[in-house]
Amino acid sequence: MKRLALILATFTATPALAEFPVPDGCSAYMSVQQRSCLVTHYYTCDADPKGHQWRADVGVDGPFFLSQIDFETQWVLSLDLGAGTRETLVSNPADPASFTELSTTGLDTFDFTIVADNGDETRVVGFDRMTGKEVMIDGVALQEVENQVTLTDAKTGEMKWSAVGQEYISLEHRLFLSGIGTYTLPDGAESSSDDRPIEFSFPGDPGFLADGPIYDCNVQDAAFR
Repeated sequence: MKRLALILATFTATPALAEFPVPDGCSAYMSVQQRSCLVTHYYTCDADPKGHQWRADVGVDGPFFLSQIDFETQWVLSLDLGAGTRETLVSNPADPASFTELSTTGLDTFDFTIVADNGDETRVVGFDRMTGKEVMIDGVALQEVENQVTLTDAKTGEMKWSAVGQEYISLEHRLFLSGIGTYTLPDGAESSSDDRPIEFSFPGDPGFLADGPIYDCNVQDAAFR
């Protein structure tokens, strides 16, 4: 808990820096500029269990979302920096998410529960399926994945939202990268997103640990940086 507080302080103290502030004891290995005015940084921390890694989403006003996954890409921890809330994975899932199963068989189903710090529990059910298509984006090889997920109140069964879409996975780094999705609310209202990666940078590259996004940002957004 003490380490988590230090991580949160790192990202909330200063909304915009010349470079993304990687926490002490952690090492960033990749930055991804995406559509929809978003840049995501990936890093690992020495104090975490082997195979765990972090993702930080950064918008025009600075970091706004952090998440931690384990070796199998299970959602261990998610932090909404704007709202100051967090969600954690409930132990012993009915059907744990498994990157190994997805990458070796082409299909992974999952059924797990996450709990918010206010006690609300959300059941997450769905699947990821590899399409068999490999794509090259900015020189990086990614595997295309189609997915479907539904979130419900774990106690009442009431639907919160569902989504279908297409994402990517990196076999080298054992992680998912955002793609295109369509989201449906309980009242039937739909919305869509396009967060596909455009540009990758690694240690020593221009743009590595950039403090803000550069693609699909309108003039008004840019004026705030």
